[in-house]
Amino acid sequence: MNNIKFLFIGTSLSFLPQLTFAQCVATQDCETLGYTETSCNGGKGVKCPFGNKWACLTSEEECLNLACDKLGFIYTCNGIGYSSGSGTVCNGKYTYCSCASGYEWNGNGCQPLNGAQGDVYYCNGTVVGVKANGMDFYVAMKDLGDMNWNNADSQCKNYNFCNNLTGILPTETQLLTIYNNKSQVNSLLSTHGGTLLTNDYYWSSTTYPGNHSIINISDGEWFYGGPNNIHYVRPVLASY
Repeated sequence: MNNIKFLFIGTSLSFLPQLTFAQCVATQDCETLGYTETSCNGGKGVKCPFGNKWACLTSEEECLNLACDKLGFIYTCNGIGYSSGSGTVCNGKYTYCSCASGYEWNGNGCQPLNGAQGDVYYCNGTVVGVKANGMDFYVAMKDLGDMNWNNADSQCKNYNFCNNLTGILPTETQLLTIYNNKSQVNSLLSTHGGTLLTNDYYWSSTTYPGNHSIINISDGEWFYGGPNNIHYVRPVLASY
């Protein structure tokens, strides 16, 4: 990265507009003339001719900070959600930052992503769901375990994807869609820290008299089973 540097060749008394004003106003009050310090670091300053107060010169580091800030170099790009600075650096600061995965630059800092972002769904910077191309719903990052149908339906409806946005038990059609896109869904789950789909039977929400539809994610086979059977459960987010 480029680094802006400033060379200070000399400093005139123009840094104190009060001194110019003092030439036109008859006063011997040092503080009115801008001499407000009792001493200056390293003696770098001008002593009031009418007393013991000083007007101190700004240090090179302070001048550099002021110049960089004025040009918009105000971000250190450190902390949660930041990956690095971007572009030219001025005295260790940047005009904007590169954000870590799950975060985006909003013009004032790196903020966590929320909601649908292509094939992933974010909640406060964390991926909570994925979907394959063409799918209109997101698959949760992990199974809820294996259980009977009533528990499956209840736990999916209470599964919190993000900020009280709850899931549902997938329909028969949605489970078949997951099966048809299993390779891409599993790839996305793996990339974003999720648990791969189990090659076994999953409950659907589709019901028939006395039975419920069950889909085998390994081969797409389906059958009807009684509500007391035990099968795997994966919530989906159907509206976003």
